[in-house]
Amino acid sequence: MKITTDNIDDFATGATVLGTGGGGDPYIGKLMAQQAIEEHGPVDLIDPRDVPDDALVIPSAMLGAPTVMVEKMPKGTEALSAFEALETHLGQEAYATMSIEAGGLNSTVPIAVAAALGLPLVDADGMGRAFPEVQMVTLTMGGVSATPMSIADEKGNSLLVNTVSNEYAEAFARVTSIEMGGACMIGTYALSGSEVREHAILDSMSLAHDIGESIRTAKHRSQDPVEAVLDLTDGYELFAGKITDVERRTEGGFAVGEATLDGIDDCEGRTFTLDFQNENLVARDSERGVVASTPDLITVLDAETGDPVTTERLAYGHRVRVIGMPCSPKWRTDEGLDLVGPGYFDYSIDYEPIETLQQPKHD
Repeated sequence: MKITTDNIDDFATGATVLGTGGGGDPYIGKLMAQQAIEEHGPVDLIDPRDVPDDALVIPSAMLGAPTVMVEKMPKGTEALSAFEALETHLGQEAYATMSIEAGGLNSTVPIAVAAALGLPLVDADGMGRAFPEVQMVTLTMGGVSATPMSIADEKGNSLLVNTVSNEYAEAFARVTSIEMGGACMIGTYALSGSEVREHAILDSMSLAHDIGESIRTAKHRSQDPVEAVLDLTDGYELFAGKITDVERRTEGGFAVGEATLDGIDDCEGRTFTLDFQNENLVARDSERGVVASTPDLITVLDAETGDPVTTERLAYGHRVRVIGMPCSPKWRTDEGLDLVGPGYFDYSIDYEPIETLQQPKHD
């Protein structure tokens, strides 16, 4: 498949659905990708199974609080600077780039990099969704190092980080992002073609395209776009409501907070809360208790259009439908839950798969 200006909207929309409220503002990322494609031409989306075993793949991404990126527009050269700095440090030309996560900005920034450098984009990512911290990728479980990591900002500052663990990479990169104004671009998790196939989430970009296409097609045919997404992702509708309160703050380089919804339609008379740290982490229904939690995907969609709503765009009065989708089986292992389960985020709940939580409960 070729990524062009004609289908970039589908990629951006679908990736934002998978991004569970995080991954950065899709509109900004889409504009960056569109401009790069218009200037340099379409991008080849390649099957990860076709990447040579020893080929170098360098993911590129934004790091920081999504709320900051809404006001701190990227200059456009930061991602290229970070990518090329890491390539130079490694002394090897990259075969391709890749998304480190499925999310609005972080699925389209690599498209812009690929277009500008004439590289293909691998149909894979490191999460199958978005998570807030550097070490929260399936690549960590595979022993792939986040460093050397290159970091660049819009002012022209750049640096290279080497750490003894991916957790330390998160700690140092987060402090750097704060000093760079709350957000920066990075090149990280350089890996081989064989490591992509073994440890990444495969075919996630084509899934993002299909989700975005399904939303667009459903709207064109006056069908229900939310149902179209659920059919593609084996997902569940968790709640329909109006946002009545949003508590949101930028803290430690993250957008942290809680949204409260009052039920509408079949959910009238109930309330619903969403806890988030860049991404939606835990969803609770006033009658049913916890209905979904990390690492399963929790996404807010506009009630009328089905378009995804990121955590920085949650606003009072917005009528939305909240859906949940099963995560990759890789995250449901003990090692995966140690990295991204509820306990890591200090929630005193045990993870239960969304399929289990959606089963009718019997006394």
